[in-house]
Amino acid sequence: MNLNKSQIIDLLPHREPMLLIDSLTNIKKLHSATAIVNVRKDSFYVQGHFPDQPVMPGVLIVEAFGQAAAALTACGIDKKEYENKLVFLMSVEKARFRNPVIPNCKLELNIEAIRSHGRVWKYKGEAFVEGKKMADAQWSATIVDRK
Repeated sequence: MNLNKSQIIDLLPHREPMLLIDSLTNIKKLHSATAIVNVRKDSFYVQGHFPDQPVMPGVLIVEAFGQAAAALTACGIDKKEYENKLVFLMSVEKARFRNPVIPNCKLELNIEAIRSHGRVWKYKGEAFVEGKKMADAQWSATIVDRK
């Protein structure tokens, strides 16, 4: 199963410019997936981070991990269970940024759901550009009711 950007928009509340993931591929229901982030030279953060040497901020890589995990979870659980819900990041652990992610690349995020307990999920992920590891992290998220 694969999801394109419009299908992701149907699952997540994020909108441009904060919707970072462009597709979700290799989906194994409630287990793992690969998210694609096309890091563009016109991305909203490039002009100011950093002028003359743009880099995707590490915090946005973590955000992309979280969005990918939310989409993986949303597409795997019963639609009625996910209706009127949001996924909130609870914690980030062991985040490491190994190489700078520069514009005009395809960032691949391999994510895995490690475990779930009720509405709390734990994930891990690794980010790659052309097979080179750029970052990795573990994080927890919870599913909450929309207000």
